[in-house]
Amino acid sequence: MNWKVILLIFVLADFGLYSAYTMLEVGYVGIFAAGIANVGAGQIFFDLVIACTLACIWMIQDAKARGTNAWPFVVITLFAGSFGPLLYLLRREWGGSKSTVGQALA
Repeated sequence: MNWKVILLIFVLADFGLYSAYTMLEVGYVGIFAAGIANVGAGQIFFDLVIACTLACIWMIQDAKARGTNAWPFVVITLFAGSFGPLLYLLRREWGGSKSTVGQALA
C-alpha cells in the first residue's frame, strides 16, 4: 500500500464520518437547504457543483484512457458529491490499469 492509497483512505474515512454526522443532524435535504440559505452558502454550493462537474469530466476522460468505466463514480458524484471522485481515485490507485494520462496526486 503506497502513500497515495493511505492518504485517500484517510480523507475518505474522515469525510465519511463527518458526512454521516451531518446527515444525522440535518438530513440529506437539510444539506441542500443550507447550501442555498444565503448568498455566501449559495456561492460555496455552486462552487462545489462546478468542481464536481469538472471532476466528472476528468474521471470520464481518464477512464477512457485507462480502458475502464467511470460511470458508477459519476452517478455517486451526482448524489454524494466528493465521494465519487475520492472512490474513483482509490479504485484507480488500488487496482486500475496504469497510464500516464491524467495522473492525479502524482
